[in-house]
Amino acid sequence: MEEVLARYVSQKVSKTRWRPLPPAALQPPEVFATGSWDNEENKVSFWSVGDLGSLNTNGEYNAEPHLLCDIQHSGDVMDMQFLDQERIVAASSTGSVTVFRHHQNNQTLSVSQKWENAHFYDPSHGNAPCTGIVCNSPEIFTVGEDGRINVFTVDRKEAVRTVDNADSSTLHAVTRLRTTEILTVNSIGQLKIWDFRQQGNEPSQIFSLTGERIPLHCVDRHPSQQHIVATGSQDGMLSIWDVRQGDIPVSLLNAHEAELWEVHFHPSNPDHLFTCSEDGTLWHWDASTDVSERKSYLHTGGRSTTFLPQSQSVISAWLRNDPTREITNLISNPTLSVNSLDVLGSCLVYGTDAESIYVKKNFFA
Repeated sequence: MEEVLARYVSQKVSKTRWRPLPPAALQPPEVFATGSWDNEENKVSFWSVGDLGSLNTNGEYNAEPHLLCDIQHSGDVMDMQFLDQERIVAASSTGSVTVFRHHQNNQTLSVSQKWENAHFYDPSHGNAPCTGIVCNSPEIFTVGEDGRINVFTVDRKEAVRTVDNADSSTLHAVTRLRTTEILTVNSIGQLKIWDFRQQGNEPSQIFSLTGERIPLHCVDRHPSQQHIVATGSQDGMLSIWDVRQGDIPVSLLNAHEAELWEVHFHPSNPDHLFTCSEDGTLWHWDASTDVSERKSYLHTGGRSTTFLPQSQSVISAWLRNDPTREITNLISNPTLSVNSLDVLGSCLVYGTDAESIYVKKNFFA
């Protein structure tokens, strides 16, 4: 049965991230981190939704997310990614990148590494916001409004590699494609793939939205089919791309009424996708209905199955020409912007400009 846990946190929440579960873990996720923005004093905070509440008459816990620990963060938290189970990396509007360590024995947070001026325009114009992070331990890739890409490792004070003029426009987000490849999205509607096996400072591929140069705000890669990428744009549009072919999206899907801030494939059920927006909505996109119908047709055992191309059974639901997608708005009364979401197992967490965090447990079987 679905549970919704909510908590007012007195801070606008810019980012929410589940702490990764250990390999082969069977329990649902319990600990997540949040970052704040637009407050006098911003923080990175760790929360738990473990069963610490009291039982009600239905035998359910009256729990709400409870604060484990927090630490001050200079500037707005622009992005956050867990490096491992103990460390999380935060990107700041001041241009800095900080690695925080969570000490679980006494529930405290400390700074284990900080790169102060990771992103900057030039000496006269000062620092530029660091807008996106992706981690592939031990490497940390960062992008910023200065169009710069950095590669850091926690044991080194200086960047391992920097692409100074990677983009002439703002880089808004980054995701990892393969071990040596990352993909960035920018403020003029372009996706660029960067292969760090190559020594040059040029992208290996460029894709773009046709027509108007609408800024892309977020990107996520399909967890098992690395060639499939989803992006969200300033006009609320969700785009699905196949980076193996063509330089335009496979599909453009009308989504939200305002900026689409984050998009996430479900990490273990990637036929499900989640988006959140400035318009106060959070959508669950379910493309799996099409898959189950197609599979039953393929495995009926009739002679017709032999005439189907072998590849048809493994085509992703997101790349089909005739997909059936069921869309559910998970917020019944949208108000202020939903800035961030994360999904792990059967649990969803999201944070809002209404200074609240929400966890939906058991919503996803």
